[in-house]
Amino acid sequence: MYAHALLLLIALTAPAAAQLPADSLPTDTSRRNVLWIYVEDTNDWMSCYGDEVVETPNIDALAARGTRFTRAYMPAGVCSPTRSAIITGMHQTSIGAHQHYSSFEVWRGIEMDEWDPNYLGVRTIPEILRLARYHTFNEGKLHYNFVYDIDQLYDHHQGKMGFRDAPEGRYWNSRTDERPFFGQIQLAGGKARAKKVVDRAVVPVPPYYPDHPDIREAIANHYDTILNLDAEVGRIVEALKDAGLYENTVIVFFSDHGMSLMRHKQFLYEGGIRVPCIIAGPGIPEGEVRDDIVSGIDLSATTLALAGVNLPTHMQGRDIFSPGYTRDHFVAARDRCDYTIDRIRAVVTKRYKYLRNFMTDRPYLQPQYRDGRPALETYRQLYADGQLNEVQAAFASPDRPAEELYDLEADPHETVNLVHSPRHAQALGEMRTLLDRWIVETNDLGRFPESDEALKAALKRWKKKAVNVEYDRVR
Repeated sequence: MYAHALLLLIALTAPAAAQLPADSLPTDTSRRNVLWIYVEDTNDWMSCYGDEVVETPNIDALAARGTRFTRAYMPAGVCSPTRSAIITGMHQTSIGAHQHYSSFEVWRGIEMDEWDPNYLGVRTIPEILRLARYHTFNEGKLHYNFVYDIDQLYDHHQGKMGFRDAPEGRYWNSRTDERPFFGQIQLAGGKARAKKVVDRAVVPVPPYYPDHPDIREAIANHYDTILNLDAEVGRIVEALKDAGLYENTVIVFFSDHGMSLMRHKQFLYEGGIRVPCIIAGPGIPEGEVRDDIVSGIDLSATTLALAGVNLPTHMQGRDIFSPGYTRDHFVAARDRCDYTIDRIRAVVTKRYKYLRNFMTDRPYLQPQYRDGRPALETYRQLYADGQLNEVQAAFASPDRPAEELYDLEADPHETVNLVHSPRHAQALGEMRTLLDRWIVETNDLGRFPESDEALKAALKRWKKKAVNVEYDRVR
């Protein structure tokens, strides 16, 4: 972790939580609550986003009450780097939290003999809000890639996912005084077990997938989970109303990344990092639809602003509702996911998506957590049998290009790589420059290899599955 010593020095010498002076804070009863409905593995396949396969009336009502973002992007396509970035309002690559499931001394009951603890020099969002006299709670997973004391972050916490709709189990009831709350309710979303409801024959199959029953099953199952999710959102809203909290609570609804099919989760195509995002409640523009680019780390800055807290000087996120807010581009990162070592960076602008693959010596579909699942194994077999067209076969190829460039306006599914197109040469040069600058300006720690201690910890977790050559030096 030596590489980010400079960043930590800057952060430690800057005000860690430049909140309002205590005597200038509004009275507790007048301050807004902020509730994050934090969903796992979910794309925006919802009726308020124009999808026609399922109806999502509760999510639609939330969108009608507030602002819906059509181009909200997460900083990574996998949970722990994203969660680490959002809870700090900083790029995971700037704080050493970019490798999936790093800085875990204990992982699924396995204690690490050696590991590489990541100590932050900045406060998290709940820590800042506690200083501003907010009650904080989290229900469900955390998965932060840094060392933390959970009791310093949350007044109330427990690890079970989902919303338990019983008066004694409602999370805001953990308050013992009249402080406003900042809460996170973690919902399983695309990971939930769902009853088969959606007709498998009617779901749309993107052009980068073969039209096969196993692929249709995975897509339809995701729609089934979205129906479950919509009902769960409805129960949360009703519980807030029953408690008399609805009118004074801002709800921030979003997903950590896209669904689990290949090319979505863990990758940086639109299906992996563009997510549903809705903010609704007092003071939020109603019925508004915004198509400007927003970043997941902006949700942290926006939350602090909603709570009347000044943004810390180190924070890279921005208040989405501040005058003059704009992002002309966004950068996402993919690094090690579970035992699969990779490095990809993506830049998104209004029109283009640029990806740089730093490890072209290995295929997209190197060994990964999806191995053995019907959709992936069918996809691999169809490729081996020569039954995929050029677009469908690209992701299964043993080779991948160093760079990819897509015109999102003309090619929203990102199927035509324009890197060698003279018509788009200027755009390619501009995207390269944006990424190069971002790597330097944000101190992208992905350019350094993981330490021996970090690799030993990953090797202990996944054993024989860890086949990348980087493990050889510590095996």
